[in-house]
Amino acid sequence: MMKWTLFTPELYYVAVASVFFIGSLEKKADPRRLYRWAVALAGIGLAVTVACARMEGFLFFDSYRVDLFSQVFKVLLALGMFFVVLVCDELHGIEARKHGEFYFLLAVCTLATMMLVSAVELLTIYIALELSSYSLYLLVPMRHRADEYVETGIKYFMVGATASALMIFGMSYLFGVTHSTYVVDIVQKLPHLLQQPAALVGLVLALGGFFFKQALFPFHIWAPDVYQGAANQVTTYIATASKIAAAAMVIRFVGMSTGQSELLVQILVVLSVVSMTFGNLVAIVQKDIKRLLAYSSIAHAGYMLIGILCMTQRGYSSAVYYALAYLVMNFACFMVIIRVAPDGHNLQIRELAGLHKRSPMLAMTLMLALFGLAGIPPTLGFTGKFLVFAAALEKGYLMLVIIGMINATISLYYYLIVIKAAYLLEPVREYPPVRVDTWTRVISAALVIAMVYVGIFPDRFVALAEATVAVLP
Repeated sequence: MMKWTLFTPELYYVAVASVFFIGSLEKKADPRRLYRWAVALAGIGLAVTVACARMEGFLFFDSYRVDLFSQVFKVLLALGMFFVVLVCDELHGIEARKHGEFYFLLAVCTLATMMLVSAVELLTIYIALELSSYSLYLLVPMRHRADEYVETGIKYFMVGATASALMIFGMSYLFGVTHSTYVVDIVQKLPHLLQQPAALVGLVLALGGFFFKQALFPFHIWAPDVYQGAANQVTTYIATASKIAAAAMVIRFVGMSTGQSELLVQILVVLSVVSMTFGNLVAIVQKDIKRLLAYSSIAHAGYMLIGILCMTQRGYSSAVYYALAYLVMNFACFMVIIRVAPDGHNLQIRELAGLHKRSPMLAMTLMLALFGLAGIPPTLGFTGKFLVFAAALEKGYLMLVIIGMINATISLYYYLIVIKAAYLLEPVREYPPVRVDTWTRVISAALVIAMVYVGIFPDRFVALAEATVAVLP
């Protein structure tokens, strides 16, 4: 097999980005035609990525590793983009003349995150992360009539630039103590050097860039404003696909320590506890559903970190499964938001009143997704939490698991507020009917089946997650 074929998914998304770049040059491009092209190309991209899932090898002077770990995450990233493109048929949050740029930046960001999960050299990782970040920096302020949200784009950029500076500073420390920028060399040398302050500080600062993408406390301050200020479809992408790539890199970087530093574990435990607690408590008082999901994402970054900080194969595999579960459940929530607010406005929780009458299918999809996020059986969210808690118990982190379970109970309160609005409240005024076409029904049914089936029968997916992390150096 020729080496360049290992780069097939990335080359495909380069071609997709080129198509939409050319489309963006048209002065009066038809938005419907662009949407049809986007759905077709994103669907083909998912098929191409799945077809390349078993490829293995190295590229670019061994700075780029193609293995099961990277390829599984690329499939999840391609799936995330496909999901987002599917709900762009009513892209009213972005001006029609900017639809070409929107799809172009979406393809570039997906390409960058795919490169990120395969990169095994510090500078390659940094460049891929910056490419994905700058694509999002441009997507966020693209919202139609976004004058009131200009501050959002500036805040996102400034916080992102700060996190990026911290990360590259940390990487310079890692290079200084290990004399290598290759992850495979760092993994061999770093565990014996973590008693040196420079090595530990370098690893923690390098992790900061990925914690920013995950919206983990204290790198979370951008999330609520960006979730609220970006167009609904852009927020959907940030909340799903973008988080997947960050999870992959946190797993790879934490794995460098091989559990040799007790101080690093303690730092991660504190970040996990504070992130879970802060996200859940602040989410309780939110009235805007996108802000609520932003604080929910901060809490879920903490849950996911519980599995990662175990630094065991079971812990890493539970985090991979949790990432899959989070992708599906979060997309289900945002799909309902997009359908209930087709004009692209920010949806208030009270606007969901009577949703079970206006659209029973969307109400059920939202209910199952929120039950999954809360960790209620038999959803895949329950299985995800069970796996990360089981991994932590295996390592003896009983108190951490208790705190996680308390936080899961707290989160149930604000998720039930949303479900109560959809099923028990009567609307105080007449809201427009929710248009649910055949395509939306198919997507909703597929999501409902996936959320229940993967939760009840997780064995195959858990086995895949275990095989995925088994190839890590």
